Amino acid sequence: MAENTPDPTLAERQVADVIARADRKLAAAVSRALEESTEIAAAEMQAIGQEDAAPAMQYFAAIVHQRMYCLMCGADPDTFEGGDPETAYHVIRNSQNIARHYWSADVEPYPAK
Repeated sequence: MAENTPDPTLAERQVADVIARADRKLAAAVSRALEESTEIAAAEMQAIGQEDAAPAMQYFAAIVHQRMYCLMCGADPDTFEGGDPETAYHVIRNSQNIARHYWSADVEPYPAK
């Protein structure tokens, strides 16, 4: 059943377009930074004879994820202090819902509050 929603105004479409372009640029910059960090670490590990110890890109992605989680929750990403548990709850629940809906993950989302 389709909702009865008004068509967006020109100004609303322009705002959405600006945000979408910024989103794409941010995503591309993060991807480039992850690739670059992985390449730098691999080269530096090779230089010290530890190429087998070079972290995979997923390691750096996990670091970015953890820092962004802290920022989203209002916590200091270096100390983890000051986070809002209510926001943390919603961020976790959203991630669980994505995993269940898009990837058929067998996770039980936190119960609704």
